[in-house]
Amino acid sequence: MTGNDHDPDYTRIVADADVLAADLLVGGASRATLDVLRAHSWLTLVATERLLDDAEAVVAELADGSLAADWREHLEERAVIVEQPEGDHPALAAAYRGNATQVVSLDEQLLGAKAAAALGGRIDVSVRPPDAFERLFDPESVYELVFEEPYPGPDSDPRS
Repeated sequence: MTGNDHDPDYTRIVADADVLAADLLVGGASRATLDVLRAHSWLTLVATERLLDDAEAVVAELADGSLAADWREHLEERAVIVEQPEGDHPALAAAYRGNATQVVSLDEQLLGAKAAAALGGRIDVSVRPPDAFERLFDPESVYELVFEEPYPGPDSDPRS
């Protein structure tokens, strides 16, 4: 992975499998994170098949296999699915291959200083837990940066 191959797109966000499952099953900051994406049609969820496999497995184990399959189908319709090289972490592969600048995760290995140091200079991405994303991500400033016009506010119902 080299930083030269990553073309950051500030409208693309990766939610790791644990955050996706927590959005459905728990709520809280994970749901608030995904609500930001669902409320703004110009923000894109990026994932890999493996990331969705992992999320589906968690939901099937904790809830129901049928719910997990239906939910995954819904995610596949909304997300941009990118290829994941063998051996790569699903969320990091999604960020790198999907040009995302944000990864939201509950995985301590991704959130630690060691991971930040390893990623530094290689890929322009921020890895945050859902509560930090919820506090720090500002759709208005991202919209105005990317589209160079005033932020119109949310344009979608996050519950649809």
